Amino acid sequence: MRSTPTSHVSLAEPVQLPPPFTLVRLRESRDAFADACRIAPKNGAGTLVYVGRFDLAEFAVVLEPGEPLRTARRAFYAGMVALTDALRAYAPPNKTVAIGWPDAVEIDGGLVGGARMGWPSAAREDEPPAWLVFGAMIRTVAMADQGPGIHPLASALDEEGFGEAGAAEVTESFARHLMRVIDCWQVDGFDSVARDYLSRVPRERRTVLNIDENGDLFTRRVGTDRVERRELVKALATPSWLDPTLGGPRL
Repeated sequence: MRSTPTSHVSLAEPVQLPPPFTLVRLRESRDAFADACRIAPKNGAGTLVYVGRFDLAEFAVVLEPGEPLRTARRAFYAGMVALTDALRAYAPPNKTVAIGWPDAVEIDGGLVGGARMGWPSAAREDEPPAWLVFGAMIRTVAMADQGPGIHPLASALDEEGFGEAGAAEVTESFARHLMRVIDCWQVDGFDSVARDYLSRVPRERRTVLNIDENGDLFTRRVGTDRVERRELVKALATPSWLDPTLGGPRL
């Protein structure tokens, strides 16, 4: 039987998740990603760990893939599609939600957050991992002492006109979209996920992007034999968007 910590904020906004998700709620001082990785072996797939913060949508979900780790990491792309779809559902018509490969989320060029992925340290590349954890942070509210223009490369949902889209709404939307993306993967194959993901990645003119079975990104310039390869596993080792000192998205 799954246990849910009782140390949550009593007046926190409720989070309604569809089956088969199970909500685990934490205090603001906790780390959703770290806690999800810790409890993943016991709680299992569908566990969604949520931290009730006023300035961030912070959550992490446990997955149990049925394929070797080297290909199972492609679930990161499915999570990124679901995360950006969750934001697009609340975005004003004139706002562009884009992905900085592989893990950063930007709105009209301003960094609002991103995602990361964890797996057991002893997992073998050629065997299915016992679990994967996809964790995300999205800045929902700009801090009061950070006026417009102070951090021109950073942004927040409230600054971008997302209205009442707070942490609970983003988390709920992510859960619904993740179910849809995983279903598309199962029915149409990973290529459908890759197309959705790559359509949100800005690219230089006359370049073609592809994702291989290991999750690596290949960039080919049209009319040449030049191909650049970027390895997903190396990129995931250090999240590009995360400021370890702040414990949140970079400013």
